[in-house]
Amino acid sequence: ANALRNGSVLLQWAPPRPAAGLRGFALNCSWDGTYTRFPCDSVELGAACRDYLLPEAHSGVRYRLCLQPRYAPPRPAPPAHCVEFRVEPAAMRDIVVAMTAVGGSICVMLVFICLLVAYITENLMSPAAPR
Repeated sequence: ANALRNGSVLLQWAPPRPAAGLRGFALNCSWDGTYTRFPCDSVELGAACRDYLLPEAHSGVRYRLCLQPRYAPPRPAPPAHCVEFRVEPAAMRDIVVAMTAVGGSICVMLVFICLLVAYITENLMSPAAPR
């Protein structure tokens, strides 16, 4: 599972071995240990599918995504493969980036103001030279 910057999660997997008789995959999701309905609730995926995008994952929540291959009868379904993850809070990261940018801008403006004051003091405020 790859957590992306926009708050979505990309789930990718390799084809199962053996792939003969594979009809597709079943994807089930849960969060914080309780079964909850959200976009990937009991999703059926085709046999050629190798990735799934969970569009809006909430930050700070523990997710569990389980992928189970589905085979044609009489072959029994193998156990599901599960992955657990948490998405970092994006808002906090954005606030830190914004504060750093604003702080840097303020420092640059203060340097320009100091240079301007030094220039004015040196060139405009100095006493006239005696003749």
